[in-house]
Amino acid sequence: MSSKMKSSDTSIRLQVFLAHAGAASRRAAEKIIADGRVTVNGVKITEMGAKVLPSDIVLLDGKPVKPETRFHYLVLNKPEGYICASADTHDRPLALDLLPSVNERLYNVGRLDYRSCGLVLFTNDGDFSAKVSHPGSQIEKEYIVTSSVPISDSVASDFTGGVLVEGVLYKAALAERLGTRILRVVMIEGKNREIRRVFSYFHLHAEKLQRVRIGPVKIGSLEEGKSRPLTGREIKELSGAKTW
Repeated sequence: MSSKMKSSDTSIRLQVFLAHAGAASRRAAEKIIADGRVTVNGVKITEMGAKVLPSDIVLLDGKPVKPETRFHYLVLNKPEGYICASADTHDRPLALDLLPSVNERLYNVGRLDYRSCGLVLFTNDGDFSAKVSHPGSQIEKEYIVTSSVPISDSVASDFTGGVLVEGVLYKAALAERLGTRILRVVMIEGKNREIRRVFSYFHLHAEKLQRVRIGPVKIGSLEEGKSRPLTGREIKELSGAKTW
């Protein structure tokens, strides 16, 4: 697997520390702190801004966490019927369980819903996750959507121009018909379940929703349910994406 080494020789923010420890993405780490799940040297921390040193004892849910020294970057072709989460109260299968076993804790960067399939990134590198997930990264996500009924000519043009659904504007960077029932959609700053909401607005049902590209990472010949390490070029391009 592709990996890199990182070190911490000065104090850093607690949420950054947790991200470097592979506990969660930086944004998720902020919620973990706010929920009172973290202690530093025996003191519960619930506010942002706290800093820690390498010598500090940091516990998450009572268990020690330390910054990772080996980082992993994987892409999975997630099948339909798997969820992107570290656990599920309904005992549905986890996309994480399809990945090869490593000593470090991996988590998904972004997600696909239970009924969708295609590419999902996984890592234990909090900085990488923060860059790729940031709305300002301008990383394209490409989808192929198959409708249960024919798609009218206006759907693609309206989606590209912007569709207002219940007061929320949904807009694709690109949308084009590839066939009577197939739409290719490219999103940049996608909202939760955006494609499905737009399809519903046009009285369409997405029979299959597949993500086939995330920035430079293409689905290619990667079989459903299989994963592979990102290449050095892919990691570099994703890490170097615009974030501000």
